[in-house]
Amino acid sequence: MTLRAAIAASMAYDTIMVFEGQFTDHILPDQIHKINLSFLSPRMRREYGGCAGNIAYNYKLVGGEPVPIGMVGDDFGPYLEHCRRWGIDASCLVAAADSYTAQCFIVTDLHNNQLAGFHPGAMSLSARIPVAQAGAVACGLVGPDAKDAMQLHARQMADAKIPFVLDPGQNIVLFSGPELLELIELAPVLVCNDYEAELVADKTGLTLAQLARRVDTLIVTRGGEGSVIHHGGEQQAVPVVPAAEVRDPTGCGDAYRAGLLLALAKGLPLLAGAQLGSVLGSIKIAVQGCQNHQPTLAQIRSVYESHYGAWPF
Repeated sequence: MTLRAAIAASMAYDTIMVFEGQFTDHILPDQIHKINLSFLSPRMRREYGGCAGNIAYNYKLVGGEPVPIGMVGDDFGPYLEHCRRWGIDASCLVAAADSYTAQCFIVTDLHNNQLAGFHPGAMSLSARIPVAQAGAVACGLVGPDAKDAMQLHARQMADAKIPFVLDPGQNIVLFSGPELLELIELAPVLVCNDYEAELVADKTGLTLAQLARRVDTLIVTRGGEGSVIHHGGEQQAVPVVPAAEVRDPTGCGDAYRAGLLLALAKGLPLLAGAQLGSVLGSIKIAVQGCQNHQPTLAQIRSVYESHYGAWPF
């Protein structure tokens, strides 16, 4: 059985700076029409990120064979070495000349308020890479990426009869209601957080129950309140796994999606995948950065069994 999974989504660097104060002390309500501020940030870190990279990393942790698909820039060298160290297949990560890898620049204050800017860079060209370049795969995922790339890769996976997860994420805003419905009707599985699910419902004019009937499975994640699986006209709640420590929630959703991919690849119920995803999210949230947690498969299995029973994978 192959566990190869094609993961078509963004590859990005995240640069996080910490402002040791509060934005509200410097943003004057009567002057917001002419903001010109600079925040001294003595602490900074650069992390490997992007939905494809984060999901691939977590999928590798549970024994999968991820194949991230995306365009990257001339500056991708350190990230490429990171992928190679973890044994992640980089054959579908294509470098665009004279471009930067997609980057997110974030300034956060001591109350965890954030100011962010995102530069898509080479990601804008991701439609140049066909899903077929990944070879034979057991399953796939289409996540936040250039709009045309998301549309193309969803169509290619559907045409190739690859079971895949559609995870439109923050890129929901790029699509009209009819365009979203066209994407959704290609996908066996739709996953969104609770805010994104409401946004999809608003754009399409459909209720959550109606959306659930457009796919085989709709999964709505709810942060610290767990997740809900809509399948066959029924709902199943998946309780959250308590974290040892809460340090950084960024990337927890991507960790969760890796669990769904392993269930798809092995032909198991997505309930098991959601449970595994909850385990991965609880491990990730205790570590700063999206790809710095390093549990063994035995540790992941132990946490799973202590919360959900027999290991099904």
